[in-house]
Amino acid sequence: MKPTRFTASLLAVALILLMGLGVAQADVVVFAAASTTNAVTEIGELYAARNHGRMVPSFASSSTLAKQIGNGAPADVYLSANTKWMNYIDTKGLVTKESRFDLLNNRIVLISPSQSTLPDMDVKQGFAPSAALGKNGRLAMGDPDHVPAGMYGKKALETLHSWDDVKDRLAPMKDVRAALVLVERGEAPLGLVYATDAAISNKVRVVGTFPETSHPAIVYPVAAVKGGNSTEAKRFLDFLRTPEARAVFEKYGFGVK
Repeated sequence: MKPTRFTASLLAVALILLMGLGVAQADVVVFAAASTTNAVTEIGELYAARNHGRMVPSFASSSTLAKQIGNGAPADVYLSANTKWMNYIDTKGLVTKESRFDLLNNRIVLISPSQSTLPDMDVKQGFAPSAALGKNGRLAMGDPDHVPAGMYGKKALETLHSWDDVKDRLAPMKDVRAALVLVERGEAPLGLVYATDAAISNKVRVVGTFPETSHPAIVYPVAAVKGGNSTEAKRFLDFLRTPEARAVFEKYGFGVK
């Protein structure tokens, strides 16, 4: 049967709606620092609930993600826990420069298992974290050679003249969340993590907070990755600046720029 003009119009409208639905539901691939896992996951759920599309996250150390992007891994957005690794892919021409902005701040703290009897520590010049490790214990932290939390931690310990006290008693981990898990399991009596990591776990407690002046400001830059889906990247980056996203970040203890 030959379609009427009315039927054809309905089909055209349906096609337009389906095309629009396809755009609204497009995926955005987000490579994000491990420390943002909980917050970014929740923001992704909000993003989808507002019919903006589906966020597909990949969480790991900022260094690991930056190297993956540098080697051609497909990503639309990169959220780093420090400027060094954002600069790393930026200098390779892999960042859309006008999209880049500083999104978050954080703090670094010392944690112990929640059942530990370890007293609070006065984190100041010359303090000796090794005293809290016992005979065979180690300080769990992100690998200071490349993991941002570990890099900030090493700098803070150096500034306080405490690095030499503990540098041979480290448990360097692949990312800050791995360091958190080691302390949660009681496999390390002390850990150095972000304040936001400590806040999400009821299996650890904060026993000391590093002075903000002991290390460079902890800044999380974010940007669209060249070669990715620029439309969806912009949509997601814009969403990160909404009051809804800000409230989620603040709930998890991040400072929002």
